[in-house]
Amino acid sequence: MAPLDPDREKAILDATLELLSEVGYDRMSVDQIARRAKASKATIYRRWAGKPELVVDVICGRFDMEVPTGADTGSLRGDLVALFLGLCGAVERKHTLIIGLSSTLVSHQELARTLREHMLTRDLSGVRETLERARKRGELDGPVDPGRVFRLAEALVWHQTIFTGPVYDDAFVGESIDAYLLPLVRAWSAGAVG
Repeated sequence: MAPLDPDREKAILDATLELLSEVGYDRMSVDQIARRAKASKATIYRRWAGKPELVVDVICGRFDMEVPTGADTGSLRGDLVALFLGLCGAVERKHTLIIGLSSTLVSHQELARTLREHMLTRDLSGVRETLERARKRGELDGPVDPGRVFRLAEALVWHQTIFTGPVYDDAFVGESIDAYLLPLVRAWSAGAVG
């Protein structure tokens, strides 16, 4: 990916987001994005391989797809709550776009593949640090895969978002942590479940 002038890149990403909202993924083209952003197609293709990569950049770069960094609250439960609330906030900020793209992700495998590839490169250091702090405090018996913890938390938040709506109240957070995340993290660290 060739770097672009930040103002030019912002104009292209803004145009992509506007067109996604106005006409949807299927009817949006790189030509339309270029015209809207007052950029050449060559400029776009120097930075992005195509429409799927551009849309993934909008979704991931513009909507806080990065993993929230957990605070050190002094307990594993408190740290998991902090991470979980950060994830809830990130999903809440972008859920309309993702929900709108969900049917597109089913019908456009290239876009779905590109988004999945990006998800695999997420920085999980905040989750890893949370789990390491818990081990040092004696709250966990052994190591736990941070990717596994994050995928479970993300699944809980997206299930709530899709089936109930983005209501991340104390009851939802408490049940998610106490009934699912905390028991499974402890079981994984003890090697009780694979």
